[in-house]
Amino acid sequence: RGATLETLSIIAYKQPVTRMEIEGIRGVDISNIVRNLINKGLVRIAGRKKAPGRPFVYATTRQFLEYFGLKSLEELPKFEEFAKTEVGQNEAQQTAPTNRQG
Repeated sequence: RGATLETLSIIAYKQPVTRMEIEGIRGVDISNIVRNLINKGLVRIAGRKKAPGRPFVYATTRQFLEYFGLKSLEELPKFEEFAKTEVGQNEAQQTAPTNRQG
């Protein structure tokens, strides 16, 4: 469930975004997660990126807004505000690269 919410959050904040861009942030394959989000009506294919291979770009849907009680994407918490919360700080610590010396 955490991976699905993380992927949905990336799409919500970065849209329109490609699968490769999401995977670059998450560091893992997200094909099945995106397919499930599309099947649930929370994410849609919003077009194609004008780049080599013309990959699909993904965006959230009206159903996404309704599900989370939002009227528009502008009502999403600002990333800076989220990062200041305890949850945001925990997320930042978990996703921060470790400084290992070999």
